[in-house]
Amino acid sequence: MQVRGRMSDPRNAAHDKKVSHDKKHQETAEAAPVNEPEVTEAAPAAGGASPEEVAHREASLAVLTQIKDMEFHSRGNLARLGALMLTVEDELKQKVFAVALGDLFSAQDHLQNQLTAFITAYQAECESL
Repeated sequence: MQVRGRMSDPRNAAHDKKVSHDKKHQETAEAAPVNEPEVTEAAPAAGGASPEEVAHREASLAVLTQIKDMEFHSRGNLARLGALMLTVEDELKQKVFAVALGDLFSAQDHLQNQLTAFITAYQAECESL
């Protein structure tokens, strides 16, 4: 009976690499939140904000950070969809599928625009808190 090693299949190696990257990204995100100002104990007293207001602001900034992360990945998805659309249409000459990819590209572009508008509005709200 032959025992296959876990790393013998390149798909397993790619999966393991993705899992370790995701874990590392998650640990990094938890360790050092992006664009979140540090709130010290003196800040609520100096600004006159109650602990509930401070917690509300911190939660809002956490949401803003997550939306910004989604927007970043959305831009990457747009680039990948564009490249795939060109490959399918120009190299593979599969016009029907190129049109379908074009529709996906349009939907992703619409999402990207909505995310950008939301970030602008929500960031203004967070700054006013």
